[in-house]
Amino acid sequence: MKKAIKKVLGVMLAATMIFSLAGCKSQDAPTTDTSGTAETKQETDTADTAEKTESNGKKVGVAMPTQSSQRWIQDGANMKSQLEALGYEVDLQYAEDDVQAQVAQIENLINNGANCLVVAAVDSSALVNVLGEAKANGIPVIAYDRLLMDTDAVSYYATFDNEGVGVAIATYIEEKMQLATAKDEGRTYNIEFFMGSPDDNNAVFLDNGIHKVLDKYLESGVLKCQSGQTTFDKTNTLRWSQETAQKRCEDILSGYYADGEHLDIVASAFDGLSYGVAAALTGAGYAPGEGWPLITGQDAELMATKNIIAGTQAMSIFKDTRVLAEKAVTMVQAVLEGKTPEINDETTYNNNVITVPSYLCTPVPVDKDNYEKELVDSGYYKAEDLK
Repeated sequence: MKKAIKKVLGVMLAATMIFSLAGCKSQDAPTTDTSGTAETKQETDTADTAEKTESNGKKVGVAMPTQSSQRWIQDGANMKSQLEALGYEVDLQYAEDDVQAQVAQIENLINNGANCLVVAAVDSSALVNVLGEAKANGIPVIAYDRLLMDTDAVSYYATFDNEGVGVAIATYIEEKMQLATAKDEGRTYNIEFFMGSPDDNNAVFLDNGIHKVLDKYLESGVLKCQSGQTTFDKTNTLRWSQETAQKRCEDILSGYYADGEHLDIVASAFDGLSYGVAAALTGAGYAPGEGWPLITGQDAELMATKNIIAGTQAMSIFKDTRVLAEKAVTMVQAVLEGKTPEINDETTYNNNVITVPSYLCTPVPVDKDNYEKELVDSGYYKAEDLK
């Protein structure tokens, strides 16, 4: 009887092994989890299939700052789908702007065997130690759209030209308000500045870009800042918070514009800040239409684009997350294959320890005149999404 049982078990075990091997052989690419959109169809191109086979078995950890902003959701989804299409296993994490949560997430990614990390920091200065752990474990790190500061544990940086974003915002203000001829024509405008988070190095570059264009108009008196808050230490907004921007704008309006002064321009560094500013303006009695300030923004979020169409926001900076994700993915693929990725800047981004080799994507200003071409025709948004 025991011999019969052993014989049956042996047959079952052999059959199990055969089916298991067959299943492994037929699996060309991993399926996505609920947050991914990659398909599992078999590639027909020989070169692509060879590339996927080489990539299979390697893990990529992606640490994003928050899901409270549309752009970070898109960044994460784009990167995940593109990496999975190459055959990588992807662990995508969001820290919801909690610094310690992101530290713990990166530690887990390291401990779970990530072969490469892509990190968009909540607060890069808080990541020095955990990034040191990644380096000690031989794990390359790609900084994603936020420079990782004070560490030599970062290999490459994928971002947009952040000073260029500031220049584009300021140039839009300069051109739309015809600042170049304003002094001769006796025109002046009140302006207030709402800049990004002090723990995000990109915000400093953006601020520099804005003042590179607008400082001459502040010095000539064409632009007047009634609050006197023009420097980054006075105009920054921790965590790029909409609520913080709204409260600060309310304080500025009640403190400096209650006696007849009119706010004409708001140089805002992010769409989320612009929403807060618009709410504060409405609360102070401003109404969309004639007399509504020119308000800038960044990221061309869906809501911001609708606001541009409605006239409550003048413009935003379109940063195509598909392009940025693609550049980050090519960096990941290169470092995991022992190659050098494409770089177009080796001098700008010094993180206080090293100058990080970078790829800078080009930002595009969008307003009511070109949003259809840049956002709809490119497939970034569908026309029905903007109704």
